[in-house]
Amino acid sequence: MPARCKRNSSGERRLLTCWPRPLCRSRSTRTIWGHERKECFRQAAGNCGLAARPPQTKITCVVNITSRGILLRKRKLSDTSLIISWCTDSLGVIQTVARGARRPKSPFRGRLDLFFEAEISIAKSRRSNLHPLREVVIVNPFAGIRNDHRRTQAASYFVELIEVCTETEHHEPEIFRLLQRAFAYLNEHDPDQRAVIHFESELARITGVQGAKPSAAMALGRLFGRLPSSRATLLKLFTRDKGDS
Repeated sequence: MPARCKRNSSGERRLLTCWPRPLCRSRSTRTIWGHERKECFRQAAGNCGLAARPPQTKITCVVNITSRGILLRKRKLSDTSLIISWCTDSLGVIQTVARGARRPKSPFRGRLDLFFEAEISIAKSRRSNLHPLREVVIVNPFAGIRNDHRRTQAASYFVELIEVCTETEHHEPEIFRLLQRAFAYLNEHDPDQRAVIHFESELARITGVQGAKPSAAMALGRLFGRLPSSRATLLKLFTRDKGDS
């Protein structure tokens, strides 16, 4: 790199740097790990000429977060992608985007089924409440729930009730642990009305309406405006099973 010195009006010697053409400009830019450090040198007349300034580098910081979660719901986003809802231990109820999950060779294939408990890694989005899903490692598939329609129906009601009673991304680890215990029970046992009432009572305690009359379910309905319609269907199923026995 050629360099020369020139005296300014005060007699001081200044180093002038000339970059080879066509990079030779009155302003040189060095980029170090995305950060621009600009060093301006006033060139002597007839030295190099002017040109456009190099484009600035935009840095995007992506924060990856790992959490334990239970898959609540999944729905189609596009021909190749899914929106997945999770109840997590550290982030609350969150929405994630599994891009390419519907492709035959997707790394998510076989890992995104209802009621799965998994370690998930997401890229925290700053623009919306849809966070890109990076990785899923299954911890417990709770396969016993999907083997019986009554267990599946009870698990679906628990999921709907949590969706009604929680705000998105509101951190409440007790709700995650309650759902985890409920699914562990349903994985081994058939549900009954007593189990449903216990779940509702625990959720009412967590949300601050413990001991409400006449029932925890009605207290939750008054507090959050409604109860899932699947509750009535589930209770009818218990009544029919009791009559058959």
